[in-house]
Amino acid sequence: MSMIHLLPSEAERRRTALLDLDLAEVTEVVTGLGQPAFRARQLWEWLYRRYAADFDAMHTLPKALRERLAEEYTVQVLTPVAQVVSAARDTLKVLFRLRDGQTIEAVLMLYDKRRTLCISSQAGCAMGCTFCATAQGGLARNLTAGEIVAQVLFFARYLADPALEPQTEVARPTTVTNIVLMGMGEPMHNYNNVWKALRRLTDPEAFGLGARNITLSTVGLVPMIDRMAEEGIQIGLAVSLHAPNDALRSSLVPINKRYDVATLLDAAARYTQKTKRRVTFEYALMAGINDSPELAHELGAKIRHLLCHVNLIPLNPVPDSPYQPTSDADTAAFAEILRSYGISTTVRLRRGIEINAGCGQLKRALAA
Repeated sequence: MSMIHLLPSEAERRRTALLDLDLAEVTEVVTGLGQPAFRARQLWEWLYRRYAADFDAMHTLPKALRERLAEEYTVQVLTPVAQVVSAARDTLKVLFRLRDGQTIEAVLMLYDKRRTLCISSQAGCAMGCTFCATAQGGLARNLTAGEIVAQVLFFARYLADPALEPQTEVARPTTVTNIVLMGMGEPMHNYNNVWKALRRLTDPEAFGLGARNITLSTVGLVPMIDRMAEEGIQIGLAVSLHAPNDALRSSLVPINKRYDVATLLDAAARYTQKTKRRVTFEYALMAGINDSPELAHELGAKIRHLLCHVNLIPLNPVPDSPYQPTSDADTAAFAEILRSYGISTTVRLRRGIEINAGCGQLKRALAA
């Protein structure tokens, strides 16, 4: 593990985060400094296509403009304070410190053809899922749109520059191919900022990643699922289900007491009817808790009528937790039962167990 101790100065913390602004707002800033509007588009390109980390790198902008921008604005809204690479060198996890001292995590996972980012939407989480390391610390605050986007730009910069450390099992330069909002926080609990960030990430004039390559994961905030169905952007929806009935799910995912399983599945049905896109149900298998054949049959019977896919997740265990991963044999048996109901089912490839790759685990380990 490498540790980086860089704290923003008080002057840096006072500067406005440029990544929180949209193109129209950036244009107002640039023209307000007496520059022509086309300079705003140059600045925009440096941010979202060239991944510039500071104004000095933006050499096509006049030096006077760069200096004026640096006085009042900043590109740096998060700082890496720890990073760790898996033994297989296919997973890189970074702990970032935000300008107010809060910390978040993001993970880069390298596959044969994909370079997938798992990013955070909140500093902490208020959902209280009992098996999740992030939930143990509660919610500190929502991330801004700029802080969400900045995680992606950090890894895009890393993938684009072969000289940047650490070395991993990927030929660089390369690009981000997929993003999942499955890190710290509940994205639907920070809906407005998350969707502002998603529009920036999918905008062809900004980061320009295809919407179908992005997945948003929720524990099941039903009104926000209905709202997402109206957004008109083909972002994938994943629902963290983890149990097929209310008694068990309420003990694992407390929000189930507000939006029970039947209500959640109804929302999923409305979503698929509206968007014609399938929903992914995430199911973290925990030994002796939610992995029995009986529960697999119950789940299969309840969702077989939905346009859906089930992603079985080998749990990343929290030390000293009663929640431990299901065996490979029981995982395979659970998957086969679901397939017998005609449900598309996969088992997520386990990554980064030895580097605390589950969301919230690196922060927790460093705080111990």
